Amino acid sequence: QVQLVESGGGEVQPGGSLRLSCAASGLRSKYYTLGWFRQAPGKTREGVSCLSGPDGNTYYADSVKGRFTISRDGAKNSTTVYLQMNSLQPEDTAVYTCAASNSEGPSWHCSGYGSRIAFWAQGTQVTVSS
Repeated sequence: QVQLVESGGGEVQPGGSLRLSCAASGLRSKYYTLGWFRQAPGKTREGVSCLSGPDGNTYYADSVKGRFTISRDGAKNSTTVYLQMNSLQPEDTAVYTCAASNSEGPSWHCSGYGSRIAFWAQGTQVTVSS
């Protein structure tokens, strides 16, 4: 069973930055996907960014390319994934949730509105407002 504990989030002004962290434990092997989804009120959940092990291949939604960066730290059984979010805009306001699966394929896992994800964290609010 994969356990995910996320931290970060909060409120920031437009143009500001935030970093989300998600500590993952219990990954079954070096083949995994960790990532972030978000859901704003009245909108469909979308995959923001995903990263797969062991190669570290990544996926970004078009709306965040060039502004968000996903990275990881740690060994396969205990890995922390980070989402550095820069140049935040009001449309980035949403609940951000860390997600994981015990297979690789960042694009495949990040698309499909989360239906291909096996494990979820509790979610954290990100609010971008002046």
